[in-house]
Amino acid sequence: MTIVLDEPGVDGLTGVVDALRAWQDDHTPLQLHPGDLGWAWALGAERLAASVRTWSVDGRIIAVGYLDGPDVLRLTTAPDLRQDDALARQLLADFDDPERGVLPPGEIGLEIPNGALLREVLLEAGWNPDEPWTPLRRDLSEPVKDSGLRIEVAGPQTAGVRTAVHRSAFGGQKFTEEVWHVLAAGPVYADARCLIGYDDQDNAVAAATVWSAGPGKPGLLEPMGVHADHRGHGYGTAISVAAAAALRDMGASSALVSTPSSNAAAVATYRAAGYEPSAERLDVSRAA
Repeated sequence: MTIVLDEPGVDGLTGVVDALRAWQDDHTPLQLHPGDLGWAWALGAERLAASVRTWSVDGRIIAVGYLDGPDVLRLTTAPDLRQDDALARQLLADFDDPERGVLPPGEIGLEIPNGALLREVLLEAGWNPDEPWTPLRRDLSEPVKDSGLRIEVAGPQTAGVRTAVHRSAFGGQKFTEEVWHVLAAGPVYADARCLIGYDDQDNAVAAATVWSAGPGKPGLLEPMGVHADHRGHGYGTAISVAAAAALRDMGASSALVSTPSSNAAAVATYRAAGYEPSAERLDVSRAA
């Protein structure tokens, strides 16, 4: 088969999201999700498009890569081609040649789903095992209990509250109210909700965003954070429960989340919210 590497451009982003949506399944390991691109849409469609690459055969997208920062590529493939040798070796060749426009030279981290032949091909070529991540999944076949928080779905009038919780939780200043409006205007956000959790004193104590991939498919929780002034009260667990409930209301079959295995507190929080850990996933990296 002839594999074609392409830059989808802004006009092609919807097709990329559609491919990712079609690949989501409860029987496959956690992988790049439409919500990952939805969250990145906050950067603006042009910047996002410049960070996305696709590999196609006869017009069908069979692999998608998203450069999530200057030195981290997040990649997944069509599930039926996870063990395809030709695709794995074409990806390796494209990664190793900066003129192909996929990766810059030097040190790179790569996220790929478990069960992909590409991992073996990269390790044989001298890439190295890297940071371990813990994927977690909560089944949504049964109703989700009340989280204990008053939950509000953020909208234009409460975007400032949503973003303030995020900035406090993560310590950065980039997620402003203006950025939220860019995020919410993106087409992927039509299948998403930003949740704000309030305590019994009406303080905004936690926030999360959930992304549906369509009815009967796993949805994604990304990101989740607790306001720095309200940590240690179980609000992270509560908002994660509320996120599962919101995804179930949207028709999702399960709720997915992933966190570095070194973040034991986050793993414990998600487990307390009913998310069960799956097999640990190792990133791979290329030395400088």
